[in-house]
Amino acid sequence: MNIKLATQALALSLAMLSQPLLANKTVKPSPNGITLPEAYKDWRVISISHRTDNNSMRTILGNDVAVKAARTGKTNPWPKGTILGKLVWKQTAEEHWPTAIAPDKFVHAEFMFKDSEKYKSTGGWGYARWKGLDQKPYGKDENFAQECVACHTPVKDNDWVFTKPAVMP
Repeated sequence: MNIKLATQALALSLAMLSQPLLANKTVKPSPNGITLPEAYKDWRVISISHRTDNNSMRTILGNDVAVKAARTGKTNPWPKGTILGKLVWKQTAEEHWPTAIAPDKFVHAEFMFKDSEKYKSTGGWGYARWKGLDQKPYGKDENFAQECVACHTPVKDNDWVFTKPAVMP
């Protein structure tokens, strides 16, 4: 098999494997009416985190407003229009480097939407979560966000946000 043919076969295989991940599907809004941000997969990374209690790893993304605030250190409070996204995976050992961890099963995508007036009852943030690769909305009713507020109460003085933007050179 020549190199050109092998390269084309590899490209076709990768394209076929990625189709389920790239499929445009309709995702239901969360119970409080918040919709999944359409372009979140194109947002930039603000930070990462690793939870040792449940062996999960997270990538924290931000929309343009969030990224600008993070890069300029203006995150307490975060500006109106900020959207923070957290993508969560279970972790696994890297196959060829067992002391390193890598993403495994996708757990959920969750988002915080900053609007102090609209979300006054939840600390100025709207919360939403979609579980699994099928992105099923989390929560039984519109009051599920009180769970989020209860969890975020320890960081109330940090504008209800756990994430510390990663310092970049």
